[in-house]
Amino acid sequence: MNIQKYMAFVKAVEYGSFTRAADALNYTQSGISRMINDLESEWGITLFERGRAGITLTSDGLKLLPQLQRICNEHELLMMQIEDLHDIESGIIRIGTFSSVATHWLPNIIKYFRKDYPGIDFEMLLGDYTEIESWIIEGRVDFGFLRLPTNAEMETIFVEQDRLLVVIPEDHPLADCNQFPVNELVNSPFMLLEKGAKAEISEIFEKHQISPQISFTTWDDYAIMSMVENGLGISILPELILQRIPYQIFAKELEVPAYRNIGIAMREQKSLSLAAKRFLEYLSYRKK
Repeated sequence: MNIQKYMAFVKAVEYGSFTRAADALNYTQSGISRMINDLESEWGITLFERGRAGITLTSDGLKLLPQLQRICNEHELLMMQIEDLHDIESGIIRIGTFSSVATHWLPNIIKYFRKDYPGIDFEMLLGDYTEIESWIIEGRVDFGFLRLPTNAEMETIFVEQDRLLVVIPEDHPLADCNQFPVNELVNSPFMLLEKGAKAEISEIFEKHQISPQISFTTWDDYAIMSMVENGLGISILPELILQRIPYQIFAKELEVPAYRNIGIAMREQKSLSLAAKRFLEYLSYRKK
Protein backbone atom coordinates (compact mmCIF):
# COMPACT_ATOMS: atom_id res chain seq x y z
CA MET A 1 0.00 0.00 0.00
CA ASN A 2 1.30 3.44 -0.94
CA ILE A 3 -0.50 6.02 1.18
CA GLN A 4 0.92 8.92 -0.86
CA LYS A 5 -0.83 7.63 -3.97
CA TYR A 6 -4.11 7.28 -2.08
CA MET A 7 -3.76 10.82 -0.76
CA ALA A 8 -3.05 12.06 -4.27
CA PHE A 9 -6.29 10.46 -5.46
CA VAL A 10 -8.37 11.85 -2.58
CA LYS A 11 -6.96 15.37 -2.96
CA ALA A 12 -7.48 15.32 -6.71
CA VAL A 13 -11.15 14.52 -6.11
CA GLU A 14 -11.39 17.16 -3.39
CA TYR A 15 -9.92 19.94 -5.55
CA GLY A 16 -11.11 18.69 -8.94
CA SER A 17 -7.64 19.27 -10.33
CA PHE A 18 -4.27 17.52 -10.39
CA THR A 19 -2.54 20.90 -10.24
CA ARG A 20 -4.36 22.07 -7.10
CA ALA A 21 -3.89 18.66 -5.47
CA ALA A 22 -0.17 18.98 -6.18
CA ASP A 23 -0.07 22.38 -4.49
CA ALA A 24 -1.86 21.01 -1.41
CA LEU A 25 0.52 18.05 -1.09
CA ASN A 26 3.71 19.87 -2.13
CA TYR A 27 4.18 17.78 -5.26
CA THR A 28 4.52 18.74 -8.91
CA GLN A 29 1.51 18.36 -11.17
CA SER A 30 3.34 15.66 -13.09
CA GLY A 31 4.08 13.84 -9.84
CA ILE A 32 0.38 13.70 -8.95
CA SER A 33 -0.51 12.60 -12.46
CA ARG A 34 2.10 9.85 -12.33
CA MET A 35 0.78 8.53 -8.98
CA ILE A 36 -2.79 8.39 -10.32
CA ASN A 37 -1.54 6.58 -13.44
CA ASP A 38 0.30 4.09 -11.22
CA LEU A 39 -2.91 3.33 -9.29
CA GLU A 40 -4.86 2.85 -12.50
CA SER A 41 -2.17 0.48 -13.84
CA GLU A 42 -1.95 -1.48 -10.57
CA TRP A 43 -5.70 -1.90 -10.29
CA GLY A 44 -6.49 -2.23 -13.97
CA ILE A 45 -9.21 0.43 -13.89
CA THR A 46 -9.68 4.04 -14.92
CA LEU A 47 -10.20 6.40 -11.99
CA PHE A 48 -10.62 9.74 -13.80
CA GLU A 49 -11.88 10.99 -17.12
CA ARG A 50 -9.45 13.63 -18.39
CA GLY A 51 -10.66 16.46 -20.59
CA ARG A 52 -10.16 20.09 -21.44
CA ALA A 53 -12.57 21.06 -18.66
CA GLY A 54 -10.52 19.12 -16.09
CA ILE A 55 -10.95 15.76 -14.41
CA THR A 56 -14.07 13.87 -13.34
CA LEU A 57 -14.42 10.60 -11.46
CA THR A 58 -15.37 7.49 -13.36
CA SER A 59 -18.01 5.16 -11.90
CA ASP A 60 -15.19 2.88 -10.67
CA GLY A 61 -13.40 5.81 -9.08
CA LEU A 62 -16.62 6.90 -7.38
CA LYS A 63 -17.06 3.43 -5.87
CA LEU A 64 -13.51 3.41 -4.46
CA LEU A 65 -13.58 6.97 -3.12
CA PRO A 66 -15.24 6.31 0.31
CA GLN A 67 -12.81 3.52 1.22
CA LEU A 68 -9.77 5.53 0.14
CA GLN A 69 -11.01 8.51 2.14
CA ARG A 70 -11.31 6.31 5.23
CA ILE A 71 -7.78 4.96 4.71
CA CYS A 72 -6.38 8.47 4.42
CA ASN A 73 -8.28 9.67 7.49
CA GLU A 74 -7.08 6.69 9.55
CA HIS A 75 -3.53 7.34 8.42
CA GLU A 76 -3.80 10.95 9.54
CA LEU A 77 -5.07 9.86 12.97
CA LEU A 78 -2.25 7.33 13.24
CA MET A 79 0.34 10.01 12.49
CA MET A 80 -1.19 12.31 15.10
CA GLN A 81 -1.04 9.57 17.75
CA ILE A 82 2.57 8.78 16.90
CA GLU A 83 3.41 12.47 17.15
CA ASP A 84 1.69 12.63 20.55
CA LEU A 85 3.72 9.67 21.81
CA HIS A 86 6.92 11.41 20.80
CA ASP A 87 5.77 14.54 22.61
CA ILE A 88 5.57 12.72 25.96
CA GLU A 89 8.83 10.79 25.72
CA SER A 90 10.42 13.52 27.77
CA GLY A 91 9.38 16.50 29.82
CA ILE A 92 8.32 17.42 33.32
CA ILE A 93 4.99 17.45 35.16
CA ARG A 94 4.72 19.98 38.00
CA ILE A 95 2.19 19.23 40.73
CA GLY A 96 1.06 21.33 43.67
CA THR A 97 -0.03 19.12 46.56
CA PHE A 98 -0.41 18.72 50.30
CA SER A 99 1.27 16.05 52.39
CA SER A 100 -1.47 13.41 52.59
CA VAL A 101 -1.85 13.23 48.80
CA ALA A 102 1.93 13.36 48.31
CA THR A 103 2.36 10.51 50.77
CA HIS A 104 -0.49 8.14 49.99
CA TRP A 105 -1.63 8.73 46.38
CA LEU A 106 1.07 10.14 44.19
CA PRO A 107 3.90 7.60 44.73
CA ASN A 108 1.75 4.71 43.48
CA ILE A 109 0.40 6.66 40.50
CA ILE A 110 3.85 7.93 39.51
CA LYS A 111 5.27 4.40 39.74
CA TYR A 112 2.80 3.08 37.16
CA PHE A 113 3.08 6.16 34.97
CA ARG A 114 6.88 5.94 34.85
CA LYS A 115 6.67 2.33 33.66
CA ASP A 116 4.93 3.56 30.50
CA TYR A 117 6.66 6.94 30.21
CA PRO A 118 10.11 6.63 31.84
CA GLY A 119 11.37 9.86 30.32
CA ILE A 120 8.89 12.07 32.20
CA ASP A 121 10.16 13.78 35.36
CA PHE A 122 8.10 15.19 38.21
CA GLU A 123 8.34 18.23 40.44
CA MET A 124 6.11 18.31 43.53
CA LEU A 125 5.56 21.50 45.48
CA LEU A 126 4.09 20.97 48.95
CA GLY A 127 1.98 23.71 50.48
CA ASP A 128 -1.36 24.63 51.98
CA TYR A 129 -4.53 25.25 49.97
CA THR A 130 -3.85 28.96 49.54
CA GLU A 131 -0.29 28.41 48.30
CA ILE A 132 -1.30 25.65 45.90
CA GLU A 133 -4.09 27.79 44.49
CA SER A 134 -1.68 30.66 43.82
CA TRP A 135 0.82 28.30 42.15
CA ILE A 136 -1.90 27.13 39.77
CA ILE A 137 -3.03 30.67 38.88
CA GLU A 138 0.57 31.83 38.39
CA GLY A 139 1.42 28.83 36.21
CA ARG A 140 4.07 27.57 38.64
CA VAL A 141 2.46 24.10 38.53
CA ASP A 142 0.47 22.33 35.82
CA PHE A 143 -2.28 21.39 38.27
CA GLY A 144 -2.76 21.01 41.99
CA PHE A 145 -4.70 19.11 44.60
CA LEU A 146 -7.09 21.31 46.56
CA ARG A 147 -10.07 21.23 48.84
CA LEU A 148 -13.23 21.89 46.82
CA PRO A 149 -14.92 24.22 46.11
CA THR A 150 -12.10 26.53 45.15
CA ASN A 151 -11.36 29.57 43.01
CA ALA A 152 -14.05 30.03 40.34
CA GLU A 153 -11.40 30.98 37.75
CA MET A 154 -10.05 27.43 37.68
CA GLU A 155 -11.33 24.18 36.22
CA THR A 156 -11.69 21.42 38.79
CA ILE A 157 -12.15 17.65 38.88
CA PHE A 158 -13.62 16.01 41.97
CA VAL A 159 -11.43 13.14 43.22
CA GLU A 160 -12.63 11.90 46.61
CA GLN A 161 -14.45 12.74 49.82
CA ASP A 162 -12.09 12.43 52.81
CA ARG A 163 -13.38 12.05 56.38
CA LEU A 164 -12.04 14.30 59.13
CA LEU A 165 -11.30 12.26 62.26
CA VAL A 166 -10.50 13.13 65.85
CA VAL A 167 -7.07 11.83 66.91
CA ILE A 168 -6.46 11.14 70.61
CA PRO A 169 -3.74 9.42 72.67
CA GLU A 170 -4.29 5.78 73.57
CA ASP A 171 -4.84 6.63 77.25
CA HIS A 172 -7.52 9.24 76.56
CA PRO A 173 -10.70 8.81 78.70
CA LEU A 174 -12.76 8.38 75.49
CA ALA A 175 -10.40 5.90 73.86
CA ASP A 176 -13.15 3.25 73.80
CA CYS A 177 -15.90 5.39 72.31
CA ASN A 178 -17.23 4.67 68.83
CA GLN A 179 -17.95 8.30 67.96
CA PHE A 180 -16.30 11.28 69.57
CA PRO A 181 -18.74 13.86 71.03
CA VAL A 182 -18.27 17.28 69.46
CA ASN A 183 -18.57 19.03 72.84
CA GLU A 184 -15.63 17.00 74.17
CA LEU A 185 -13.33 18.83 71.77
CA VAL A 186 -13.21 21.71 74.26
CA ASN A 187 -12.04 19.58 77.20
CA SER A 188 -8.46 18.93 76.06
CA PRO A 189 -5.69 21.12 74.60
CA PHE A 190 -6.22 21.18 70.82
CA MET A 191 -3.53 20.87 68.11
CA LEU A 192 -4.87 22.79 65.11
CA LEU A 193 -3.94 21.66 61.60
CA GLU A 194 -4.26 24.94 59.73
CA LYS A 195 -2.27 27.48 57.81
CA GLY A 196 -3.62 30.18 55.59
CA ALA A 197 -7.22 30.37 54.45
CA LYS A 198 -9.77 27.68 53.57
CA ALA A 199 -9.43 25.82 56.88
CA GLU A 200 -12.01 23.07 57.28
CA ILE A 201 -11.29 22.35 60.94
CA SER A 202 -12.11 25.88 62.06
CA GLU A 203 -15.34 25.54 60.08
CA ILE A 204 -16.26 22.56 62.27
CA PHE A 205 -15.84 24.76 65.35
CA GLU A 206 -17.97 27.50 63.80
CA LYS A 207 -20.67 25.07 62.72
CA HIS A 208 -21.04 23.67 66.26
CA GLN A 209 -20.34 27.00 67.99
CA ILE A 210 -17.48 25.69 70.12
CA SER A 211 -14.10 27.19 71.04
CA PRO A 212 -11.47 24.53 71.82
CA GLN A 213 -8.30 25.35 73.77
CA ILE A 214 -5.92 25.73 70.80
CA SER A 215 -2.39 25.25 72.13
CA PHE A 216 -0.51 24.60 68.87
CA THR A 217 -1.10 25.45 65.18
CA THR A 218 0.77 23.98 62.21
CA TRP A 219 0.34 22.55 58.71
CA ASP A 220 2.52 19.51 59.58
CA ASP A 221 0.28 16.46 60.04
CA TYR A 222 3.05 14.31 61.49
CA ALA A 223 4.09 16.91 64.06
CA ILE A 224 0.51 16.91 65.34
CA MET A 225 0.39 13.10 65.50
CA SER A 226 3.60 13.03 67.52
CA MET A 227 2.30 15.60 69.98
CA VAL A 228 -0.99 13.73 70.39
CA GLU A 229 0.93 10.51 71.02
CA ASN A 230 2.87 12.28 73.76
CA GLY A 231 -0.32 13.35 75.49
CA LEU A 232 -0.04 17.05 74.67
CA GLY A 233 -3.59 17.29 73.37
CA ILE A 234 -6.00 16.08 70.70
CA SER A 235 -6.64 17.11 67.11
CA ILE A 236 -8.69 16.56 63.96
CA LEU A 237 -6.88 15.18 60.91
CA PRO A 238 -7.95 13.94 57.46
CA GLU A 239 -8.42 10.19 57.22
CA LEU A 240 -6.11 10.05 54.21
CA ILE A 241 -3.05 11.07 56.24
CA LEU A 242 -3.92 8.54 58.96
CA GLN A 243 -3.19 5.57 56.72
CA ARG A 244 -0.16 3.55 57.93
CA ILE A 245 0.65 6.01 60.70
CA PRO A 246 3.80 5.35 62.78
CA TYR A 247 2.27 6.72 66.01
CA GLN A 248 0.40 5.14 68.91
CA ILE A 249 -2.83 7.10 68.64
CA PHE A 250 -6.51 6.40 68.02
CA ALA A 251 -8.65 7.95 65.27
CA LYS A 252 -12.36 8.46 66.00
CA GLU A 253 -15.21 9.64 63.81
CA LEU A 254 -17.07 12.68 65.12
CA GLU A 255 -20.64 12.11 66.30
CA VAL A 256 -21.59 14.48 63.47
CA PRO A 257 -19.35 13.24 60.63
CA ALA A 258 -17.22 15.85 58.88
CA TYR A 259 -15.56 15.66 55.48
CA ARG A 260 -13.42 17.52 53.00
CA ASN A 261 -13.79 17.17 49.23
CA ILE A 262 -10.46 16.67 47.48
CA GLY A 263 -10.13 17.67 43.86
CA ILE A 264 -7.67 18.62 41.15
CA ALA A 265 -7.60 22.20 39.93
CA MET A 266 -5.99 23.78 36.88
CA ARG A 267 -6.28 27.03 35.00
CA GLU A 268 -7.60 25.35 31.85
CA GLN A 269 -7.57 21.63 31.17
CA LYS A 270 -7.25 21.97 27.41
CA SER A 271 -4.01 23.95 27.84
CA LEU A 272 -2.28 21.19 29.82
CA SER A 273 0.64 19.39 28.20
CA LEU A 274 -0.09 15.99 26.74
CA ALA A 275 1.99 14.40 29.51
CA ALA A 276 -0.06 16.15 32.21
CA LYS A 277 -3.34 15.12 30.57
CA ARG A 278 -2.16 11.52 30.38
CA PHE A 279 -1.12 11.59 34.03
CA LEU A 280 -4.62 12.72 35.02
CA GLU A 281 -5.97 9.67 33.22
CA TYR A 282 -3.73 7.45 35.36
CA LEU A 283 -4.93 9.25 38.47
CA SER A 284 -8.55 8.47 37.67
CA TYR A 285 -8.11 4.69 37.92
CA ARG A 286 -4.87 4.11 39.85
CA LYS A 287 -5.31 6.49 42.77
CA LYS A 288 -5.66 3.61 45.18
